Amino acid sequence: MVDFMNNEAHARIKINKLLEEAGWRFFDTDEGPANILLENHVKITQTEIDAWSNDYETVRGGSLDFLLVDNNKRPLCVLEAKKESLHPLVAKEQARKYANTVNAQYIILSNGIIHFLWNINKGNPVPIFKFPSPKEIGAIKEWNPDRDALAGELVDGDYIASVQMPDYKERPGWNGNVASSKDFIWDNNLRFLRNYQIMAVHKLQEAARKGKDRFLFEMATGTGKTLTAAAVIRLFLRTKNARRVLFLVDRIELENQALKAFSNYLKPDYATFIYKEHRTDWHKAEIVVTTIQSLMGDDKYRYLFNPTDFDMIISDESHRSISGNSRAVFEYFHGYKLGLTATPK
Repeated sequence: MVDFMNNEAHARIKINKLLEEAGWRFFDTDEGPANILLENHVKITQTEIDAWSNDYETVRGGSLDFLLVDNNKRPLCVLEAKKESLHPLVAKEQARKYANTVNAQYIILSNGIIHFLWNINKGNPVPIFKFPSPKEIGAIKEWNPDRDALAGELVDGDYIASVQMPDYKERPGWNGNVASSKDFIWDNNLRFLRNYQIMAVHKLQEAARKGKDRFLFEMATGTGKTLTAAAVIRLFLRTKNARRVLFLVDRIELENQALKAFSNYLKPDYATFIYKEHRTDWHKAEIVVTTIQSLMGDDKYRYLFNPTDFDMIISDESHRSISGNSRAVFEYFHGYKLGLTATPK
């Protein structure tokens, strides 16, 4: 009896299927040239693929790596396969050495069941639920966020108010500061950031400068999490560190509140859509709001969106919306991640 958990060829059969499902090609087709090579840029033959049903190790003498290339045969991604009984991360350093050798920026680590994608120029491997397509890998590679611009952006008290009313300082009723202009601010529904909100954004900027991609704001109820999130959204969109933002909530009423708030704070610079109301044209908005439950049924998020559709994912009440099965949605997307919560425990 074959021990499938300890048979690397069994994992490779699964990986072979996952690659083909994602649009990678072992052979030249009408859709384009083969873009899966073996180590040392050796092209795979059908005989060798058939041999996987026995033991791939005997075919190439121990070669473990797939090399995924673009249409010009330039290396894009190394795929390191392990048998199902081994965690894919055990191959992390081995794969990094090979990726550096061929000058590939990305690594997929997989045992056929668990998969990770790793941009070796940024951060650590992140879990993925399907292999990225050639188009998705290209989109990730083309997106080149500017951490210096992010960290250097001036975020002050009027960071949101200056979007709502760019010329507020020239308007009658503005008396030079917030304290003496309360009636003007109230009448025009302007929002100025408080000191602790400014400090939170500055801390995020500092962390991003240091290469961090994940952030958590612990803010008590009533302290303005949504306003602070709006400042973060503007920061990332304005500095082109994000092209589109996904804002996840866990209740319909919060979905509507977020739409109203972001439209008030960031329009006309940026459009906000609720996904369920814009299923066919959501991509026209810079900010997409949805309940996490609407994405979870039948794993719809995997079919409705590509992992590269959003560069910033914000989870409101993140202690609920990214716990348990909900976390899969949060982890599915590439890009920066921000959690908002009043009760992190």
